[in-house]
Amino acid sequence: MPRYTVHVRGEWLAVPCQNCTNTISWLGKEAVRRYMKNKPDNGGFTSVEEVKFYVRRCKGLGLLDLDDTVEDALEDNEFVEVVIEGDIMSPDFIPSQPEGQLYIYPKLKYGSFVQYISLDGNSLTTEDLVNLGKGLYKIKLTPEAEAKVKRSREVIERIVKEQTVVYGITTGFGKFARTVIPNSKLRELQVNLVRSHSAGVGKPLSPERSRMLLALRINVLAKGYSGISLETLQQVIEAFNASCLPYIPEKGTVGASGDLAPLSHLALGLIGEGKMWSPKSGWADAKYVLEAHGLKPITLKPKEGLALINGTQMITSLGCEAVERASAIARQADIVAALTLEVLKGTTRAFDTDIHAVRPHRGQTEVAFRFRSLLDSDHHPSEIAESHRFCDRVQDAYTMRCCPQVHGVVNDTITFVKDIMMTEINSATDNPMVFAQRAETISGGNFHGEYPAKALDYLAIGVHELAAISERRIERLCNPSLSELPAFLVTEGGLNSGFMIAHCTAAALVSENKALCHPSSVDSLSTSAATEDHVSMGGWAARKALRVIEHVEQVLAIELLAACQGIEFLRPLRTATPLEKVYDLVRSVVRPWLKDRFMAPDIEAAHRLLVEQKVWEVAEPYIEKYRREHIPESRPVSPTAFTVRSLAVNTCVGHDHSHQDEL
Repeated sequence: MPRYTVHVRGEWLAVPCQNCTNTISWLGKEAVRRYMKNKPDNGGFTSVEEVKFYVRRCKGLGLLDLDDTVEDALEDNEFVEVVIEGDIMSPDFIPSQPEGQLYIYPKLKYGSFVQYISLDGNSLTTEDLVNLGKGLYKIKLTPEAEAKVKRSREVIERIVKEQTVVYGITTGFGKFARTVIPNSKLRELQVNLVRSHSAGVGKPLSPERSRMLLALRINVLAKGYSGISLETLQQVIEAFNASCLPYIPEKGTVGASGDLAPLSHLALGLIGEGKMWSPKSGWADAKYVLEAHGLKPITLKPKEGLALINGTQMITSLGCEAVERASAIARQADIVAALTLEVLKGTTRAFDTDIHAVRPHRGQTEVAFRFRSLLDSDHHPSEIAESHRFCDRVQDAYTMRCCPQVHGVVNDTITFVKDIMMTEINSATDNPMVFAQRAETISGGNFHGEYPAKALDYLAIGVHELAAISERRIERLCNPSLSELPAFLVTEGGLNSGFMIAHCTAAALVSENKALCHPSSVDSLSTSAATEDHVSMGGWAARKALRVIEHVEQVLAIELLAACQGIEFLRPLRTATPLEKVYDLVRSVVRPWLKDRFMAPDIEAAHRLLVEQKVWEVAEPYIEKYRREHIPESRPVSPTAFTVRSLAVNTCVGHDHSHQDEL
């Protein structure tokens, strides 16, 4: 018998349908009847017939024709809402697609191949976690992980059986650590823990981020130090694989003892309470979402509530997204800056191999290499570069000349932070820890989020500089006294304003970042009656790092558009081949500005190119081809080499685009 889950004024109602020829109107009336039956005052109505309503799907909010049959209009177990005329939208109703978030969920046909990632708690990467967040993979445990989980659970069962006093298993939590709980109430203890700690506020995490959080918690539990049963862990994995994602408010964690509030909301949905999202249902009561996917709510055993909520996975999962997005935009920042340098008729001399060999920071060396690979005139002749070969300028402004030094340290910062994140995502962060080989539990402090908190504060500070220097390059592109281009990159200036306010937007984002870069991890507030008297504030460190990175992406999107617009004023001259390919990519989504038009959609289109790494995909083959042809590229640098170079300098050589390695 088909059954539908119907939302009426904040209530979720299961409505079975014995006759598939019943109409949507019948479904709406039956749901209203059941709603009235549950209310002491009949919900303010005297009869069902007087209620006027319309019906829409929860997912996508599509309106349904009241005369259609349920068989034709709906799938079994579909989620719908009855909206009563005159009502405002129920405050409990949450649209199926969270505002401002793009969720990519693969629509797999029945029987199609699904790729799995095997988790063992030791080998997950930041790239893997981001892909799990996108719904590209499902999860299974390795046999070794299953064995470790079983052995760990045996220790917990022994503790319960012997009625040993152990924190969080047979005692209360925090300030109540000395309160011993009788065996008959140990299950209730775990449920109470999850309910009471589900005290977060703010917007829910997007489905992608909820999936990352859930996947990371599974990875930690797979290490076998948490004491969760294999049965319960498999239920968590089934919920992940069905993309049943609990409602997790983004605010509420202080980053020690772990991310208690968000992870409690995660656990709350898994036990069938609170709200949950899936691609099939949209937002609905968790018990209905689980049931719609053939899943049962988890029944917590001793220690299992604590096992689900104690750890740094909120900070770290968001941190992994931040690291991956930072890596992507840092690579592409070099390409955007190289395009700007071409438009501003800069020199490539500052990227000479020997300059960077004598200050051999890895990031600096790599950025200089990328500039050479895109601009080397022997490989990619540029008509724009040739047009100013014998100009009278000797060197460029710092925003172009010092890109290897400024962009370089950003790359090194990302590498440093990624190393910490890779360790953290494969670490056990529970308390107490269960050591099966020693057959005991030990209380410690692995839940403290100081490592990822400090690292993500550092990441925000480092990556911000890409926007700071980009905004200055945008100024040079828009300022005719610095660019030799039309003011604000538009014809008929005055009638048209061109990039005037786009530059203001970039400046505003950079200014916001200055405040967001203040480290959250320098703060600590004592909580839990001074039991947890030092905390990391890592949740805010992670969230603001993502905001900083998004601003960096948007500023570089504006620079990318400005540089491509600058190219228009240098035509018919062409730039180097890799940069022409980047120009073509941008022009495939944004046409040139011949006169003023609505600019925000163009900025968003360019931003999307960077987020999806399309700019890198276009340029990378040229960069890697150059790398293959120039490895090993370095050679010993002698004082003679510098003497010969210095003697060769004249007023034109500063913008001489000859091969960088010629003496």
